[in-house]
Amino acid sequence: MNFRTCTLALGVTMSLFGAAAASAETVLIHGEAGPNRGARAVALQWFADEVGAKSGGDVKIDIQWGGALYKAPAAVESIGQGVSDLGTVIAVYFPQEMIGYGIADLPVQNPDAWVGMRATDELMRNSDAIAADLAEKNLVYIGTFTTSAVHIGCKGDAIRSIDDIAGKKVRGVGAYGKVFAEFGANMVPMSIYKAYQGLDTGLLDCSQGYSYAVSALKQQEVINNYTLLNWGQVGGLGIFMNKDSFDGLSADQQKVLLDAGLGMADEFGRLITAANEAAIEKMKEAGVEVIELPEADLEKLKQSGEKFIGEWVEGANGIGLDGAALMTEYRALIAKYTQERDEKGYPWTRN
Repeated sequence: MNFRTCTLALGVTMSLFGAAAASAETVLIHGEAGPNRGARAVALQWFADEVGAKSGGDVKIDIQWGGALYKAPAAVESIGQGVSDLGTVIAVYFPQEMIGYGIADLPVQNPDAWVGMRATDELMRNSDAIAADLAEKNLVYIGTFTTSAVHIGCKGDAIRSIDDIAGKKVRGVGAYGKVFAEFGANMVPMSIYKAYQGLDTGLLDCSQGYSYAVSALKQQEVINNYTLLNWGQVGGLGIFMNKDSFDGLSADQQKVLLDAGLGMADEFGRLITAANEAAIEKMKEAGVEVIELPEADLEKLKQSGEKFIGEWVEGANGIGLDGAALMTEYRALIAKYTQERDEKGYPWTRN
């Protein structure tokens, strides 16, 4: 059972004694744990508007914001059980259930948001094995977002090289945090939303995060420096749909949803790239020193991260996926879209 509803619209009177004509509108409920603000919210609303426009008003997305239906850690089960027709899923909350999608969270050398989204999207659409694994959970993949590149802001002494990591109290992110721990950081379990207070009070020396989030959470007020790692991103963040709801749609309706999901990578890529660039400028204006990590140190981070990529491969194998083949394909897709960006520019900059 799911909450997909159909609303009946009565037509105009055809004549004085005529009957009313009826047309059906399919309303799909989307569960979103985040608030109705910020770049992701804008992109999600764009997705909903695109579905409405491309379907000629036949399909409407009703977004329930702010965890009104369920919180982020309950998204996979809730969507699968039909609490909503669609919903936003954050893969790190589901390391086993969403292990296929979790490939986008690994420290693979790709800090570019658009490249990461297009590579992730193509992998998710083309892998029959991942689709079958999702089907067991009564889910269908629709489209992807990203948190964008992982960087680190600190209060006090800066991270100018990996030698500066040791001894620092750091709020970490997934495999990226684990790598920092291997270089001697003292990891502090804390959400990004509480990092401002942690930095302000000294509970944290540094917080890994994303440029646009630094600006949104006003962390430029409590950090002195910001080191660009140019390493990778947390990209397992996207829209999934209840399979029963999806299968109950017409082929044309399904295509509208999938096409809008594909387009979201370009739209969110445009939004998040601009937001990140603006955030860096805002930090500089606030007196925050922006630092580039030396290439040799980045290479050491990458080498340390390979063990966690290997662990993902083993985990994927454990649920019946070919982890090594998926990783090879994913790296090839990153190379493909990196080349496309280099040769043609981003889609929103092309004539």
